[in-house]
Amino acid sequence: MRPNTLAEAIERIRAGEPQDIALAEFVDSFLLAPDADAKYASIEGEPARTDDPRLNALVGAMAEYLAKQHRINRVPTWVSDPCRRLDEPWFTTSSSEPAMKEYLAFTSPAEFRSRNIFTEERPLRRARAKVA
Repeated sequence: MRPNTLAEAIERIRAGEPQDIALAEFVDSFLLAPDADAKYASIEGEPARTDDPRLNALVGAMAEYLAKQHRINRVPTWVSDPCRRLDEPWFTTSSSEPAMKEYLAFTSPAEFRSRNIFTEERPLRRARAKVA
């Protein structure tokens, strides 16, 4: 069963579920939510902080990005907490090529870039996702 909230996805990760699976399943749940209120409810509750600063920042970026991409017209306040930002840049690619890092720095959505996370242009797209 997919996690219905971002907070629930983090609890599953803390319990040992692979991060990629729990977060992808949450995105599926978010995309299947019937309306903006249901989508907001899935990101409204603050996920527990973890020992992984990258994961803490990532969930802040995800919540803000999803809220803005799906025109929910509100972003949870918890995403602004300083623990939701990284001190050092994180490039989500395994490539160490300077050109790839430059590309990611240029194309990363603002919600990720502002947290020092550099990723692809559409980081949370899913195969069955509708374009907003």
